Amino acid sequence: MDPRTEINALLKDGAPELFCALSPLGQRLYFPPDVPAQAAEARGKRINGTIGQITDGRGGAVPLPAMAAALSGLSSDDLSRALLYSPLEGMPEVRQRWRAWQRRGVSDEVPSSLPLVTAGLTHSLSILADLFGGEGRTVAIPRPFWGNYRQTFVMRTGAEVRTAPAYVDGRFNPRAIAEALEGVPDGEPAVALLNLPSNPGGYSPAVAERQEVRRCLLAVAERRPLVVICDDAYAGLVFEPDIPRGSLFWELIGAHPNLVPVKVDGGTKEFSFFGGRVGFLTFACEPESGVARALESKMKALVRSTIGSPVAASQVVLLQALRKEGIEAEVEAVRALLEERYRALKGALAGVEPELLAMLPFNSGCFALVEIPEKLGVTSDQVRRHLLEHHDTGLVSLEPRYLRIAHCSVDAAALPELVRRLEQGVRELALTPSPSPASGRGV
Repeated sequence: MDPRTEINALLKDGAPELFCALSPLGQRLYFPPDVPAQAAEARGKRINGTIGQITDGRGGAVPLPAMAAALSGLSSDDLSRALLYSPLEGMPEVRQRWRAWQRRGVSDEVPSSLPLVTAGLTHSLSILADLFGGEGRTVAIPRPFWGNYRQTFVMRTGAEVRTAPAYVDGRFNPRAIAEALEGVPDGEPAVALLNLPSNPGGYSPAVAERQEVRRCLLAVAERRPLVVICDDAYAGLVFEPDIPRGSLFWELIGAHPNLVPVKVDGGTKEFSFFGGRVGFLTFACEPESGVARALESKMKALVRSTIGSPVAASQVVLLQALRKEGIEAEVEAVRALLEERYRALKGALAGVEPELLAMLPFNSGCFALVEIPEKLGVTSDQVRRHLLEHHDTGLVSLEPRYLRIAHCSVDAAALPELVRRLEQGVRELALTPSPSPASGRGV
């Protein structure tokens, strides 16, 4: 049996719904037995002449002194790991420790793969777009949504995004994904993006809303194979005590044969390691299963053919944190810092004139959304440009009427002033008369 047929047979046997949801590219992918595969087989041998990286002849790195000095806090073993190629699937210790970090509070009976290392969460999403996207594939996303989803799935693979409002009458809409998929023929596979806490909304569902999200996903899975990508970029950054912090990924595993949950997370936000670009992909299967081996083979083929391998130095830096006793307290300190900013922003927004700005619910993550009332006749981009030009303030516009505030990057003491400038800017534009059709014409 050729390698591709063998890999696909593992999925057809162990996860037929997942195999059915693969794109044509996803079905073609497998990791061939070329240089990285042969080098992996030779790892640890006394004489290893397989891989094209400069070593000391005994498997260690040969660093430039200037670079070694910059990493002088590392042990000699970690220094070599940082300067040599990473395995395509990521360093074993990083994967094992990240799996332990993810699974805090999760029952041993709930299966999950050994996470696969990527070059950041966007890279994780691009891998999933290649595996499950493609021409004509429906991708359901509550709107407004992070714009890079469109680039990743539509621009790169030709998938079709369908949306439904994430908020209805100023409240979170737990039916958004189900509503977005209405009209898609029964039996046709689809992808759903579940980003909680959300970007741009900064919202995590309450217990009852969370149960309704799950119920709606199960109802969709009654009608089609559904790949649910749990984009957990902001995992744990929750600021209200009655809002669950855990990922819905764990509650979707095994919930329905047609439902295929995938977890995307990483060190970027959870460990405040934005420049490190260390992400992870986790599937709902046992680490040593045939399904896990098949998915790892496909993922390694994509990594090898695009970025070569994950960044080793960043994995080693993350590893220092994952090894540290009491790292949870350091992570909690960052969450507490963001909670202070969240409360400052929420308090400031509570005092704005509702005729000028509507605050959408937010309770987590790094962002908040405000909506400009339609009756004002002002677009969000007009407000954004006005704030830049007249109020020395930058926000993100999501047309036609949303503005995203990244409270994560603003000192708590400055957030009331940000809101004051925003409110003043909207007021100025709303009071400026629109030019008449005849303005500027000669008589």
